[in-house]
Order: sequence, then C-alpha cells, then structure tokens
Amino acid sequence: MTGPFWHFAAMLLRHRVLALTAMVCAVISAAGLGSGLVALGPMLDIVLGEAGSLQAIAAKFSVDHPTLAIPDSLIQMLPADARGSLAAVLSGLGVMTVIGATANFLHQYISISLCSGIVARIRLEAFAHSIRLPLTTVVARGPAEFTSRILRDAGELQSGLSTLTSRMVSQVLKGVASFAAAIWFDWRLTLFALVCGPIIAVILRKAGKQIRRGIRGSLEAQQGLLRVAGESLQGLRSIKSARAESEMIRRFGALNREALSQELRARIARAAASPVIEVIGILVAVGLAYVAGVQILKGQARFEDFLLAMGSLAAMGSSLRPVTGFITELQAANAPASRLRELLDSPLERSGESEKRIAPRFSKELRLDHVTVRYPTGETDALHEVSLTIHAGEHLAIVGPNGCGKTTLLSLLGRLIEPTAGRLTVDGRELQSMNLGAWRRQIALVAQEPLILNDTVAHNIRLGNPNATHAQVRAAADAAHATAFIERMAGGFDAVVAEHGASLSGGQRQRIAIARAALANPAILLLDEATSQVDAESESQIGDALRELGRGRTVITVAHRFSTVLAADRIVVLDHGKIESIGTHESLLKSSPLYQRLARAQFLTAG
Repeated sequence: MTGPFWHFAAMLLRHRVLALTAMVCAVISAAGLGSGLVALGPMLDIVLGEAGSLQAIAAKFSVDHPTLAIPDSLIQMLPADARGSLAAVLSGLGVMTVIGATANFLHQYISISLCSGIVARIRLEAFAHSIRLPLTTVVARGPAEFTSRILRDAGELQSGLSTLTSRMVSQVLKGVASFAAAIWFDWRLTLFALVCGPIIAVILRKAGKQIRRGIRGSLEAQQGLLRVAGESLQGLRSIKSARAESEMIRRFGALNREALSQELRARIARAAASPVIEVIGILVAVGLAYVAGVQILKGQARFEDFLLAMGSLAAMGSSLRPVTGFITELQAANAPASRLRELLDSPLERSGESEKRIAPRFSKELRLDHVTVRYPTGETDALHEVSLTIHAGEHLAIVGPNGCGKTTLLSLLGRLIEPTAGRLTVDGRELQSMNLGAWRRQIALVAQEPLILNDTVAHNIRLGNPNATHAQVRAAADAAHATAFIERMAGGFDAVVAEHGASLSGGQRQRIAIARAALANPAILLLDEATSQVDAESESQIGDALRELGRGRTVITVAHRFSTVLAADRIVVLDHGKIESIGTHESLLKSSPLYQRLARAQFLTAG
C-alpha cells in the first residue's frame, strides 16, 4: 500500500506496543464472535435432539477428526445431559460476549488515542514547518492556504486514521472470524461466496478515484472560503467604508458553490458504491441458496449446516458491509494527506552554518554587492543590481515612492527573503553562510503593523525572549516609554490584550513592539514606517523611545515622515528597485529631483 495517506498511517508503527495491544484486543473481540457462531452448531444439535449432550458431541468429534481428538479426561468433564449441556453452551456464549465487548472497548480506546496523538504531532509539525518556510513562499501562496492545511486537512486525516485503526480493523477481523465459522460448517458453499470479491474491488477502485478528486477540490475551495472570510472580517472597516459588502458576499458565494459541487461529486460516488455492492451480495446469496438446495436434495449436505453456514455468511456480510464505506473514507483521506505531505516537503529557509558556532556581533559593515531580488510571482525585479555599504553605528534612512523596494530591502537585511543574485556580506562574511538564528538574534524589527498576540502585555514584550525576567521586561517597557500606559491598564503587565491588539491604540501597540525590540538588545534596529499611522503625540513619544533605543546601534529606517528621516546620517533614495541617489538631506535637496519631489509632497502634507 502506497500513497500519502499510508505514509502517515505508517507513523502508527512507531508506537509498536500500543498498536500491538490494540490489534490483540481486536483479535480477541473477533474471536469471541467466531467462537459464538461455531457454538451454535452444538446448541442446535442438542435442541433438535441429534446429539444428547456436549459429551456425546465431543466424543463424535474425536472419532471423526483423530488428529484433533479431545482427551478423554476433558470429555468426561463435559455435561452428559441435554439440559446441562444447553446451560453450559449458553453460559459460555455469555462469557465470550463479555470478554469480546471488553476487548472491543479497549481496542477502540487505544486506537482513537493513538490516532489523536499522531495527528496532533502532524499538526504541530505542519505548523512548525509553515513558520519556517521562506517568507516569499508564504506570501505567494497566502496564509489561508497554510491555515487550511494545518487545521482542516489534519482533521480530515485524523478521520481517515481513526476509520482505519478503530473501525475497519475491528470489522474486517469480525468478518474473517465469521468467514472461518462458515467454512467450519460448509467449506464448499463458503468458497463459492468469494466470487463477489473481485467485482467489489473493481467498484471500490472506480469510486475511490472520484472520491479523491472531489475531496481535493472541496478542500481547495474551502481554503478559498477561509481566505475570503479572513480578509473580509479583518478588513471589515474598509469593506463597509467602500460599500463592498455585496462584492465580498458574491466572492464568498462563488467559492461556496464550488465547494458544494466538489463535495457532492465525492458524496455521489460514496452513495453509489454501497447499493451496487448490496445488489451483488443479494445475487450471490440467491446463487448460494440454489447450490445448497441441490446438495441437500442429493443428500450431500445437511439442512442445519446450510442454515448455520448462511447465518455465518450473513454475519460476515454484516461485519464487512461497513468496510465499503470505510474504504471510501480512506480514499477521501488521501486528498488531505497529499496536501499535508506537499506542505511538509516544501523546502525550508536555508539555515547556514551550525548554530553551535558563536556568531560575532556585527561591528564593522554590512555590504550589498549587485543584489537583485525578484519574487516568484513577480514580472520585474523588486530590487535590481543594488550595491550599498552600511557602517556599524550608522543611522540610515530609506525613502522612495510606493513600490520602489524599500520593504524588500529591509526584508533582505533581516534575511526574511533571499537574493536572486548578488552577495551580502557582514564584516566580510557571506550572510547566507551564517546561521540564520544567530543572525536574527542580532536584529530587531519594529514594523508598521506590529504583531500583538491575544496574551498578556508581559508575554507580548517577551516574544522571542521567553526567559526574560519581570525586571528585564519592565526595563524594556521603560525604554519604550510604555510603562505609564501599561500600569494604567487593569492588571498592568498581566493585562490580557485583545486579538491583533484591538484593545490598544496604534501608538500603544508600537511602544510594546519597541519594548520587545529593546529586550532583544539588537546590534541592528530595523524600522519599517514605525510612526506612519499614529497621531502627533504618539509619534513624539515613539520618536523619543526610538532615539534612545538607537544609541550605539545601527539603525535602518524606512519612513515617509521626514521628521524621522531628518535625523539620519545618510539617506538612500530608491526608485523602481534601484538606488537613485545617496546622501544627506541637504545634499539630496540639491542633487536628487526625486528626493525634492518626495520632500515637497511630504512638507505639503505636513502643512
């Protein structure tokens, strides 16, 4: 058995003791059913009077089957009368029923626990893999795709694994036990019943293909639903302002119809398989009845054996009937398993050299040498042949019109993206060869929209530094000019912040992000339009905090507000992914027409 689903199913074998225990319990449960069916033969013989007692039945069996002869001492222990024999048989059936039910419960419990643990591990691996993917991969495919695979696909996979281990194994073993009982009563009749097996296999194969295609299409459509729902609810203010509710409803409705269409495709295949197999089963039963009738009329078979064999075959059919549905569920689980396998096989960020090697703190210069960046879906270069030297301790500002590559350049310095061509060196060493984690520990980013978790203020400041003490967290908040507003909150540093920081103002969110950066004690501070969406009072406080944080550090700022740019040692002007000019504010006003236009527009806006 091959395929993505069986790749994950093989993970069950890593827990051999639990898997073996579950299998033993399933075998005991099935053996109870088979033994019960076989016991019906002696009971029927006793009731019909063909055998006076269990003792007589055992003695006759020893004579008919010498190789399986029962010891005389054991035969003498069996009841010698009909009433005692019937009571013994029924008592044995009761005991076997209790043992079988207990074994069945243990099998179900262990199997479900095992599957839940495996899927929880897969879900964690998928999440960990996703956040370690290159930023360009996640941006190109969209966060909704990864969220859908981590949550929904993992849930679908768990359903398939549970079907395989807790239900299918149990039903198949019970079917095998019933089949063995049927062979015991009449092997010729039972073997004739096997003719329907290949026919059923062909039907399941055809249905399985339709189910896999339908489920995969449904998962992809629901991934789109998740994306549209997330975009709409997160951007609800903009949607309402633009009166775009109808447009978003239309987009969601189109994807919803596609998801429904794909689900129906899979459900029709599932629904059609069961009745077709039932018809085949009925036709086979009619054939069996005819063959058995001929044998009974010729005196070659007993009517009682025919009834018991048919009863055992009926029990086998009852046990195996759900297996048709189980197989289609396993086919359906192949689609989410395939999507999860694709995610887990996606190449991660290059980590560079071993993290055990201590990376020296940045102290001289960061150099870009003819660096080009093009995104996977881009038609042109986001950065083209950029050469730039950034000195340690320097405050560098990056300006330019929208889409000129400012954020790309900042992402490049933080190794959030990799260059398509060119070299980056840090104090003479290739940046790509350095350990990724070691390099990022030297960098702190304060973004335009900082990440704020639905957690306490203290945990938000500790993000990336979980072992920081409360004193260190408070010192970082002091450096960010955030302590005053934090202490006014109910709970102070233990106050829980709403999702996406909705309970905080823009300036408060930025100051928590600055406190987080201060706690990291970076060598390089990256500021991505950190004051572009705050009021004047907040901008003043954030500016003071950033100036204090930037002392003795290399600061690289992307900004539109010239109140931030004016403090820079040098200003880099970008245009269409290229460096248009570099200099101070005064020199650029004289030499760069683009900078003049940017400054004029900014001053007019300020005015």
